[in-house]
Amino acid sequence: MPPLNYYIKWRTRSVHPLILVTISVAVIFVLHNTTFWTIWDDVFAGAKIRGVVFALALLLLCCGLVSIFAMKRILQPFIAFLFILSSVTSYYMDQLGVIIDREMIQNVVTTTLMEGKHLVTRSFLIWVGVSGIVPAVIVFYVKVDHPKFFHSVLQNILFLVFCVLGTVILVATDIKGNSSVLRLRIDLKSSFQPLAPITESFLYLAMITRSATLEFKEIGTDATLNSNFRNQGKPNLIVVVIGETARSQSFSLGSYNRSTNPKLKNEDIAYYDNVSSCGTSTAVSLPCMFSNFERANYSYEKGTSQENVLDIIQRAGYQVEWIDNNTGDKGLAARAKYTQVTYAKNIKFCGEGECLDGILVDEVAKRLPEIQKNTVLVLHQIGSHGPSYYLRYPRALEKFKPACRTSNFFECTKEEIVNAYDNSIAYTDKVNADLIALLKKQSRVTTSMIYISDHGESLGENGLFLHGAPYFMAPREQTKVPMIVWLSDAYKNLTSITSECLRTVSTQKYSHANFFHSLLGMTGVETVEYKPILDIFNRCGNKADVKKD
Repeated sequence: MPPLNYYIKWRTRSVHPLILVTISVAVIFVLHNTTFWTIWDDVFAGAKIRGVVFALALLLLCCGLVSIFAMKRILQPFIAFLFILSSVTSYYMDQLGVIIDREMIQNVVTTTLMEGKHLVTRSFLIWVGVSGIVPAVIVFYVKVDHPKFFHSVLQNILFLVFCVLGTVILVATDIKGNSSVLRLRIDLKSSFQPLAPITESFLYLAMITRSATLEFKEIGTDATLNSNFRNQGKPNLIVVVIGETARSQSFSLGSYNRSTNPKLKNEDIAYYDNVSSCGTSTAVSLPCMFSNFERANYSYEKGTSQENVLDIIQRAGYQVEWIDNNTGDKGLAARAKYTQVTYAKNIKFCGEGECLDGILVDEVAKRLPEIQKNTVLVLHQIGSHGPSYYLRYPRALEKFKPACRTSNFFECTKEEIVNAYDNSIAYTDKVNADLIALLKKQSRVTTSMIYISDHGESLGENGLFLHGAPYFMAPREQTKVPMIVWLSDAYKNLTSITSECLRTVSTQKYSHANFFHSLLGMTGVETVEYKPILDIFNRCGNKADVKKD
C-alpha cells in the first residue's frame, strides 16, 4: 500500500477551477448519457463523424455554462449538485425511458411525498450512490486553487466566450443538418446530461415567473342555468370522476381482450374509446381539461391566470366540492370546497397507508342526505398510479396473477407488471360500478356520472414505462384515455338525452377539449364560453334552449 504521506501529498495538490469544470462535465458526459448515446446512434446513423462533431459542440457548450459558476464557495457545491442531479435523471431516462423537458421538471416540482416514495427503489439508490454521491464527495475533497476574484471573473468570461465560439464553429460545419436535428429531434437534446435538466429547470422557473405576473381573469361571468335545470323539482347531482393513469388500451369495454371491466359492461353506459388527453402527466392534463383551451392553445400561464369550468358552474348556482384521493387538485378547486381523503383514518379502505378509491364512494354516500341544491362532486382517484400498481387494489381482488408486487419494475417480468396494472383497472371498474349502484338508488336527487382519465400509461412498450413523455413523441398508450357516461332515468327525462344516442356517437374522435363544454352542457349552464360543437351531449338533444356561439 502507498504510504500515508502519498495521500497527504496528493491532497495538497490543487487544480484550477476551470480544469475541475472540464473534467467533471466530461465524466458526466460519459457516465450519465446512455440514453443520449442511444438516440445519438439513431439520429446520426451513417454520419458518425458529423455526430461526433455535434456531441463535442454540446460538450463544449456545457463546459462554458458550468464555468459561470466557477467561483470560490460556489463551484464545488454546484458540481456536486450536478453529479447527483444527473445520476437521478439518467436513472429514470435509462431505465424507464423518461425524457427531461420542462413538463417533466414541473412534474418533479409538483410531486408529493406519496408519489415520490414509490420511485425510490433499491436499484435507484445504488445508482445514485455510486454515480452521483461518490463523485460529489470526491469533488468536495479536491483542493481548488481559485485566483483572486477579478482574475477569476475575467478567466471565466474568456472561457465562456471560447466555449460559445467553439460551439458555434462546430455547429456551423453543417449548419443545415445540425439545425434540423435541433429542431426535429427534441428527444436528443432533452436527454443530454447535465445540460438538459439545467436548461429545462430554467425554462420552468421562467414559466412560473411569467405566470405570477399575469392578472387573474374571470370567465363565464354571464353563467346561468337553462330552463330545464332552473325549473326542476329536485336537486341535480353530477359526479365527475377523474381517473388516474388509465389508458384506453387496457379497458375491455373497448377492444382489450382481458376482462378488466366485468362490472361496467352490465351497466347502461356510453363508453368513449377514442379520447385524446391534453398531456401525458397530471400536472398538465388536469388544469388543461378543466380550462376552455384546446391542447394546441393551452399553456401553464393561460391555465393559471383565469378561472376554470368549476368556477363557471359554481357561479351558475351549483355547489361544487372536490374530493381528492390523489396528489391534489392543481389549484382547480381554489375557489370551491376541497376535501383530501388520501390519508383518512378508514380501516376499510386505508389499511396500507394510502387509501383505496373505494373510499370515494363512501364519501359520496355521506353527502347524499345533505344535498339541498344542485351539486357537482369531483372525485379525483388514485386509480392506476404507478409504479406501485399493486397498492391500488385490495389483495383479495387480485384477479390477474402473478402480479408485480414491488415498485421496482426490474424485479418483475413484463407479464407481472401488466397483471398488476390490469388489476388496478379492474378495481377502478368496481369503484365506478359501485358509484353507479349508489346513484341509481337515489330518488330525492337527479343523478348522473362522467368518468375520464387524465392520461395513459406505458407498460414497457418500446422500452417506455410510466408516463410523462413529451407529447410530440408520446405513444398512444400515454395519450389515449377512457371516458364513461352514466345517466339516471330522472336525468334522461329531464334532458331527453339517452344512453343509446350517446353510444351512437361514442366511437368518434374526442379529446380533453370536449370536457369543459360537455360539463357545462351536462349541468345545464348557459354562458358565452360554451361551444355546443364540443359538447358530447349536444347531438343527443336537450329540452331546454341553449345559447349558441
